[in-house]
Amino acid sequence: MSVDEVSHVTSKDNPLLKELRKLAHDPGGYRKAGRVWLEGDHLCRAARERGVRPAVAVFAESLWPTARHEWSAAAPKTVVLPDALLAAVSGLESPAPMGFILDLPARQEVEPSAPTVVLDRLQDAGNVGSILRSAAAFGFKQVIAIKGTAALWAPKVLRAGMGAHFGLRLIEGVGIDALDALEVPWIATSSHRGEWLHRAELPFPCAWLMGHEGQGVSAEIEARAARHVRIAQPGGEESLNVAAAAAICLYASAAGADAQAAARL
Repeated sequence: MSVDEVSHVTSKDNPLLKELRKLAHDPGGYRKAGRVWLEGDHLCRAARERGVRPAVAVFAESLWPTARHEWSAAAPKTVVLPDALLAAVSGLESPAPMGFILDLPARQEVEPSAPTVVLDRLQDAGNVGSILRSAAAFGFKQVIAIKGTAALWAPKVLRAGMGAHFGLRLIEGVGIDALDALEVPWIATSSHRGEWLHRAELPFPCAWLMGHEGQGVSAEIEARAARHVRIAQPGGEESLNVAAAAAICLYASAAGADAQAAARL
């Protein structure tokens, strides 16, 4: 599109503003709308770097004069809003001057052989986003969220994920039976039983099972795990935050896979 093909919206009652308010503040609003709101330069760049093209690019009036040269062709539709109107729909303490509206990615099927993280009813959006970020960093390509887990495309999860969403195969809202498609070994985390992580020879690829912040992995899923591991905590704490535990476990898998590959050379 040319830089002249830009819409300027000035009414707070505009349908686009109503949609943005819903997407920015309702964690599950994207499911009904079929669209996702990315707020801020970082998330927008992360999406673009992964080849994701938004349906609409939104800019504050104060930013647009300097941003238009870089972003004018970012989306088939560009909307410029008064700063106050964009700030009014923001879900951030410090509102961002730009954002993208994306069409919600099509639902995907489970990839049987992919390195996977399974989220079993995790409630905290920050934990979920942090785990997605660790998964992407350590080579786990697929995340399966069992029903009851925080919405993967919710605004807080997107912010905590810091762009990891766009490098992952995300499957959410499924029942336990969806895990039957996995052909990789399942590894369950535990605070009280199983082999010590730092002594374990971990398979790769595999599927790490991360459970509810208070209840852990459900008994039904845990019973089907091929391995159980626990993390040594010499400092004496009772348990680790699930996002911290996931980062440690996923790093251990990645490091182990790298060591095994080096040994074969």
